[in-house]
Amino acid sequence: MTNFDVYLADAKTVAIAGHVRPDGDCAGSCLATYNYIKNYFPHVKVDLYLEPIPNIFKFMKRSEEILSEWPDDRKYDLFIAQDCGDAKRLGNAAKYFESAEHTICVDHHVSNQNFAEHNYIFPDASSTCELIFELLPDERIDREIAECIYTGMVHDTGVFQYSCTSRKTMEIAGKLIEKGINFPKIVDETFFTKTYNQNRIMGLALMKSVLHLDGKCISSVITKQEMQEYDVLPKHLDGIVSQLRVTKDVEVAIFLYELEDGEFKVSTRSKELVDLSEIAVKFDGGGHVRAAGFSMKGEPEQIIEAILEEVKKQL
Repeated sequence: MTNFDVYLADAKTVAIAGHVRPDGDCAGSCLATYNYIKNYFPHVKVDLYLEPIPNIFKFMKRSEEILSEWPDDRKYDLFIAQDCGDAKRLGNAAKYFESAEHTICVDHHVSNQNFAEHNYIFPDASSTCELIFELLPDERIDREIAECIYTGMVHDTGVFQYSCTSRKTMEIAGKLIEKGINFPKIVDETFFTKTYNQNRIMGLALMKSVLHLDGKCISSVITKQEMQEYDVLPKHLDGIVSQLRVTKDVEVAIFLYELEDGEFKVSTRSKELVDLSEIAVKFDGGGHVRAAGFSMKGEPEQIIEAILEEVKKQL
């Protein structure tokens, strides 16, 4: 892989952005790159655009500098898209991608469309953060940058338990630990710790869950009204689909939550047999073999039934 420095050498203005509704890998990879440029390329004007990140990720250095407003009058020499499979997933930042002189995409989604000028797409990587580690010179990865990278790796591997975890993943994690990060605190406070209301809404999702296909699939739905009643936002639903996935004898977990009236965000997870990225693409989504998602309008029961029809083809 080519070092980032090659592209930063001639850039005076740089924009960084990730996918809408940023998760740990998106926030971690973007902040790692942002901190790297701020630290070692002080002459470069760099902006980081993301939708508001969950509070658990705000410990990362310079997270308070993330921009969540998108003025129309900005143009950049270089746009770096991270953890994003296509330009539409950049949300409001897509206009900066379209107008930039040069573009780079760093991603590990198998559904990535190679939409940038320079693409570093490695679906076998555990996370975009794993790729960022390889793009940055090791001697320039300080403790704060290491914290960002480790956080993203933790969240996309489920604390190194998902099948995307490789020997290289663990070796990189070890190198990050050597940078002096407080890795137990990162894991506990960003992955395992939940608020009381998060635990309550997860409990509701588990109680409402339904088994399908002779127990091989499980699904659950949380409505917008239920989120209001439990005083939670979509970002607080993280972890529910993974909890559904660990149900004994279940191969596929399907979790829906309502975005707006009649539109649902769909998250899916599988264990060994079902390629979810293949299914997600059919519904204009994307992701990985064992974790994928998309948005879809309709009645939740009909959405789940449509997914189950695709799952049955692979079981």
